[in-house]
Amino acid sequence: MAEVKQIPPVSEPGSNGAAAPRKSVSQDENAPHSAPSAPAYQARFAHIVGWGYHVPAKVITNHDLEQIVDTNDEWIRTRTGIAERHVAADPKETSVTLAVAAARKALEVADVPASKIDLIVCSTTTPEYSFPATACLIQNALGAHNAGAFDLSAACSGFVYGLAMARGQILAGDAEYVLVIGTETLSRIVDWTDRETCILFGDGAGAVLVAASDVPGGIMAVELGSDGSGGDTLIVPAGGSAMPTSLESVSSGMHYIKMDGKAVFRFATRVMASATRKVLDRAGFTTDEVDLVVPHQANIRIIQNSVLNQLKIPADKVFVNLERYGNTSTASIPIALCEAIEAGKLKPGYKVVFVGFGAGLTWAACAIDWRTPVEKQSTDWWRATRRQATYGAAAARSMWKRTVRWVYDVLPTDPEAPARDDGKDKETRDAPLKETARSRDAT
Repeated sequence: MAEVKQIPPVSEPGSNGAAAPRKSVSQDENAPHSAPSAPAYQARFAHIVGWGYHVPAKVITNHDLEQIVDTNDEWIRTRTGIAERHVAADPKETSVTLAVAAARKALEVADVPASKIDLIVCSTTTPEYSFPATACLIQNALGAHNAGAFDLSAACSGFVYGLAMARGQILAGDAEYVLVIGTETLSRIVDWTDRETCILFGDGAGAVLVAASDVPGGIMAVELGSDGSGGDTLIVPAGGSAMPTSLESVSSGMHYIKMDGKAVFRFATRVMASATRKVLDRAGFTTDEVDLVVPHQANIRIIQNSVLNQLKIPADKVFVNLERYGNTSTASIPIALCEAIEAGKLKPGYKVVFVGFGAGLTWAACAIDWRTPVEKQSTDWWRATRRQATYGAAAARSMWKRTVRWVYDVLPTDPEAPARDDGKDKETRDAPLKETARSRDAT
């Protein structure tokens, strides 16, 4: 992989999607102690330099679903284009484990150690927990000890939203490397008795490493949008503050995906085309100049009605792998990107569009002037061994920090203070709290 040339930070973004050189502030010639003009800086660009994906081994085919719900292979293929999907059948497979596997592959492609990552953006609708952020757990597993980390929730549009965040951080000069991940275990929030939704979704993760460079190109423009009035058309009703988890919410299946398929279809076919037009115009590209479109892999008819029919982009320029994975939500575009590269569909100099839509309702598109070499580089045994050693060291560092926290938790803060593990000391210690409670009750 070609080394990315690093450059000093810059200020304002330019109209062409890159960053414009900083202009010095004019000074009054007669003013005393005038400061010298600030030097001009080169423009910065945000390039994708690493990519990787990972999916669970378990595959559920349409024929398998015939044994569960009233459906058949022909009906599913005709209406969705899906033949099979990967699901996280092993309880140890989670959104974090899938994301970590994908991220390690992206770092390997870029030949960049995790210690150089400045920020991790994880897009997911199936986080490991409500909190902490899934991105923080990924950061710990990778050993990216210099990275900030946060989760992003924009459903199936989330990966492109994440690229927009990465581009902004890099053009502002606040980051040199940003890891963007889309990861999902949707099989765990799907009602497998609902044939309208269980046929659609699969699990997986995709990751890209975005790097700062002075080479023109990269992520040239982004288009983000939302329409919250349609929030209830694709939703998991329970589990949040509006409907906290309860025996009633669980028994009524409110923790599963609920979807108004017709409304989502109409919305998607409209915004996929309009978002693509807007982002191409912003980047200064035309539809005729586009070499590759990687759309969100939700439904083959949505892709046909929007990208193929409305935009008139030929089918051989639109990459689709929906048949093998189903709708993996925010992971679908990075997984498709990786497979497009493997299939030889992407080369340096190509103009590329990512476009997606999702719950929210949201939509997002980005236009890329791809400059990164895509040929697979051979990795010598020493680099591979060293990379694995850093992940082992990350696990050891994490365990050490947990141990230190445990030690500080069990040791008394005052070495001369008596131990607090007997009932008498606990009763004495809790006496003021009990007295306060009695006073409050009396009042």
